[in-house]
Amino acid sequence: MEIEEAREVRTTCPYCGVGCGVLATVAADGEVSVRGDPAHPANFGRLCSKGSALTETIGLDGRLLHPQIGGRRAGWDEALDLVASTFARTIAEHGPDAVAFYVSGQLLTEDYYVANKLMKGFIGSANIDTNSRLCMASSVAGHRRAFGSDTVPGCYEDLELADLIVLVGSNLAWCHPVLYQRIAAARELRPQMKIVLVDPRRTMTADIADLHLAIAPDGDAALFCGLLAYLGANSAFDRDYIAGHTCGFEEALTAAGALDLAGIAAATGLGEHELLGLYELFAATDKTVTVYSQGVNQSSQGTDKVNAIINCHLATGRIGKPGTGPFSVTGQPNAMGGREVGGLANMLAAHMEIEEPAHRDRVRRFWNAPAIADKPGLKAVDMFRAVAEGRIKALWIMATNPVDSMPDADMVEAAIRACPFVVASEVLASTDTVRHAHVRLPATAWGEKEGTVTNSERRISRQRPFLVTPGEARPDWWIVAEVARRMGFGEAFAHGSPAEIFAEHAALSGFENDGARDFDIGAYGGIDPEDYQRLAPFQWPAPSQGTPLWPAGHLPLGGTRMSHRPSPISGVIGEGPATKPPISFLEGEMAGRPKGGVQAGLRRESASTELQPIRFFADGSFYTPGGKARFIPIRPSTETRTTPDYPLVLNTGRIRDHWHTMTRTGKSPRLSQHNAEPFLEIHPADARQHGIGDADIVRVSSPHGKVLVRALITSRQRRGCVFAPMHWTDQFAAQGRLGALAAPLTDPVSGQPALKHVAVRVEKFVTGAFGFAVTRQRPETIAADYWAVARCKGGWRMELAFADGGADWTAFATTLFGTSPDAELLAYHDCDAGQHRVAAFADERLLGALFVAPRPVAVSRGWAAEQLDAALAGQRQRFRIVAGRAGAEKADIGAIVCSCFGIGTNQIAAELEAGCSTVEAIGQVLKAGTNCGSCRAEIRAIIGARQGSGSGVRDVGYCQF
Repeated sequence: MEIEEAREVRTTCPYCGVGCGVLATVAADGEVSVRGDPAHPANFGRLCSKGSALTETIGLDGRLLHPQIGGRRAGWDEALDLVASTFARTIAEHGPDAVAFYVSGQLLTEDYYVANKLMKGFIGSANIDTNSRLCMASSVAGHRRAFGSDTVPGCYEDLELADLIVLVGSNLAWCHPVLYQRIAAARELRPQMKIVLVDPRRTMTADIADLHLAIAPDGDAALFCGLLAYLGANSAFDRDYIAGHTCGFEEALTAAGALDLAGIAAATGLGEHELLGLYELFAATDKTVTVYSQGVNQSSQGTDKVNAIINCHLATGRIGKPGTGPFSVTGQPNAMGGREVGGLANMLAAHMEIEEPAHRDRVRRFWNAPAIADKPGLKAVDMFRAVAEGRIKALWIMATNPVDSMPDADMVEAAIRACPFVVASEVLASTDTVRHAHVRLPATAWGEKEGTVTNSERRISRQRPFLVTPGEARPDWWIVAEVARRMGFGEAFAHGSPAEIFAEHAALSGFENDGARDFDIGAYGGIDPEDYQRLAPFQWPAPSQGTPLWPAGHLPLGGTRMSHRPSPISGVIGEGPATKPPISFLEGEMAGRPKGGVQAGLRRESASTELQPIRFFADGSFYTPGGKARFIPIRPSTETRTTPDYPLVLNTGRIRDHWHTMTRTGKSPRLSQHNAEPFLEIHPADARQHGIGDADIVRVSSPHGKVLVRALITSRQRRGCVFAPMHWTDQFAAQGRLGALAAPLTDPVSGQPALKHVAVRVEKFVTGAFGFAVTRQRPETIAADYWAVARCKGGWRMELAFADGGADWTAFATTLFGTSPDAELLAYHDCDAGQHRVAAFADERLLGALFVAPRPVAVSRGWAAEQLDAALAGQRQRFRIVAGRAGAEKADIGAIVCSCFGIGTNQIAAELEAGCSTVEAIGQVLKAGTNCGSCRAEIRAIIGARQGSGSGVRDVGYCQF
């Protein structure tokens, strides 16, 4: 058998919108390893904990590898014919609006493009929306209102150049860790940089903040209206910029003055001195960047919040300049790419507007489309409501899990279950959504996929395959194109590769553009497959009039710098057609360029031969009809959603080491060490009021649904508010689907759901017994009222709780372990104390161990999980498992803090006792915090707790008991 040579493939991370470059190395024996790409301008070699663990998520366990119809295996022809004929018949009988696609920011741009082309140009409906509606639709709407286009003005370098960074509803330390590390590194170089965090929770991002404003839910619009009024009262406006480049200023200023400082304080829940702390800093600091994310967007006032922020930057002229600007950071790897191809139901491809007849006509002619959609389609929440009402009769879901992620998730599940025809293009054979699909189509996963993604700074990067495509899996673009051909649209969907699709997408962006639209990568409209393979990361725009932008004094190879008409972008654009991408943007050239760059998050020392970042609006020109930015009058709402029955406000979000609905990260033992079960952060005073103790099981209820989670009592949480992560599903917990709690309440402009402000009540779940177990095999069923399972090395670990504490625990354990009759059992039962231990062995291996107690079980989770991989020949070792204690030679490392190196709280505490007193010292001894750096804030909190300046490890955010 011929041994393959080792190879290294340059690709892009599939997680958040930072868009980190990844080098995937495939060894001669097929083993894969990953590291950050030091040449990629998003991360310069950094990866977060999720990116570092990517190789643990690429296994084939749980994969959907063959098409299925009604649960049985089918061939591709049969499955595709059924999808095409059913959609065609439904359209013929009920019209094009009777069908819909629900797609995903996990798709590559080429997949997204083909799906939108089919639905909007050939089916003739705009009923294609995306899970990106749940994360950045309000930002899109705010940009379009202010700029006339969905344009993110700045770039990552601005985060390092700013003198003030205001983080609003953005937990960068956990949700965009590489950006957090870039800011932290810049701050070390320039200690005078100031950082303000605006967030109801004191998240780990607060570790680098000079000021934390624990704002009341949905207080952001009032906060920034107050800032605008303050700027006016203190002569901090740029009057020349306002007069020359904006319109609507007086109306916006009048609206902002509706509340005085005391009124702003009441609306935000902040003290007047706290407000003035931010306002004075903002007024005095020219280089200011305001970074915002889901805490702003996921709101019924999301678009107004975005425009309230933009208003303040326009009023001070802080936009389009280095180190300034409003900056929306996206949550998914290709949310931005989806926006570029019209992935939202109210957009057309290439940032054109579906409501604009000239735009529709342009796209129709370019596509030679028979029936271009002439009105916006249904946005996500309305789409699933239409499914529930029977108006949508055929639904195709691609690369997303709406049964878990949508608000009013129980209604969404019921709607999908009742829909006459549901298709799911998926990687996994079993998700909470896939289980209801009539047709299941196996899609390729990261490492197998080929295409492009666009990150939060408008940088387009390649995802490249390095794994063999398994089974009968196929790329999403191929699946959509095959259905289109079977529906009679073969000529328009004759693409043979992602390169051809990208070239068409690029050509459309430049078609009849001439600088009139922001999104233009026309320089790549003629890209050939060879250059597509070598394509290196580049920022748009890259217009077809010339090459991508060059800094002054640097010219395209063989080119001549010439004047160009005014454009709302900084830099120089050469004239003349480009028949292929500039050579400097190809991988072959990139490898030989100077290393320079923001190594370890630092600004580059030398950019003599590097392209400068591209910023929009440097000359004050915008994409509105008059070329001026628009101020939007904002009148903050003071809506209160709580009631006596639902007195607390639930805020939902992400945690450090998990992603979306865990379809990828749930495969990784490493990523499940930090937080292994769903939890609820609650302030100590609220916990006392509701009779909840630390580590209790808590029922959280809203008018729409209920969940069971573990209580995490912490003063980092604002009083009156609670927080729970959105990741857990029916695959990983008994009742952990947080989307079931959220109302289908949306922003009236963007259609984005209000997932950060949900009225709930909490109550202790009366528990007769708690349990913890490790098993070699995942149980098929778990007969517990509360359970949560997580991967561990060698098997599975699970947290358990029971309303009745009087079960036959030996019988329960043997069922849980799935043991054979000849397995050796060891058991210990103290019925009076409610303590029970059962373990099962086969040969020298542990099959499973169960620990039951009247309170949360006090056993080392990490040690117990390690026993699944240990050789246990001696009776003494087996008795230790039943006792739940390691021997003296094996210390308990405690709850995991650093996922990259598996370092726990007890190890850190021991080094503190030995004399280490800083994060850096801990890193030198244990390596904790030296890889991705995401845990550095938690290490610092542990140090503070030991030194008397913190509240203890339980206040840091761990959920291991």
